[in-house]
Amino acid sequence: MVLYIHGFASSGKGQKALRVSEYFKKEAFTPSLPYKPELAIDTLTQIAEHLLKLKEPLFLIGSSLGGYYATYLSERYDLPAVLINPSVEPYITLAPYVGEVRSFYDLSSFEWTQRDIEYLKRLRIKTPIKRENYLLMLQTGDETLDYRVAQKFYEGALTILEEGGSHAFEGFENHLKDIKKFFNSKERSWRKI
Repeated sequence: MVLYIHGFASSGKGQKALRVSEYFKKEAFTPSLPYKPELAIDTLTQIAEHLLKLKEPLFLIGSSLGGYYATYLSERYDLPAVLINPSVEPYITLAPYVGEVRSFYDLSSFEWTQRDIEYLKRLRIKTPIKRENYLLMLQTGDETLDYRVAQKFYEGALTILEEGGSHAFEGFENHLKDIKKFFNSKERSWRKI
């Protein structure tokens, strides 16, 4: 099972989620998560634990805030994870959004609170332990997050680093074969792609 975890104020029906569904077909699961981090992590934890009890292999793809959640799950359950322009410090980068926020997907609104920020702090992984579990995908043109923060945090992880691009990771669909190859590999290398 390939679990796609979308970013802040996004949806399991966004462009990357659709590409994952099209490529991985019945193996893909792209839920629309609650906007509240506590509820999102509870949902993701229940999904992971259910699949792991069934002895189903589970692979993660997380984008932006979804990358932060994927890191938490990867470290907790020893799962392979692809991180697309991941947020490393969402408790800092999302602090300016406290208040009413509009969904990027359907323009509905939700309340983002200081309590949400504090919960994200509690999920913080100080340093990734099994860097071989990660495929890091970064574009230097990310207008939302400084790619160098993630590059430093996940140093030693298998990395795709592209010049230009955007926070959405332009040309994501061109890397789906790389993602599948990473998931299928029994030995994850520490080299750079």
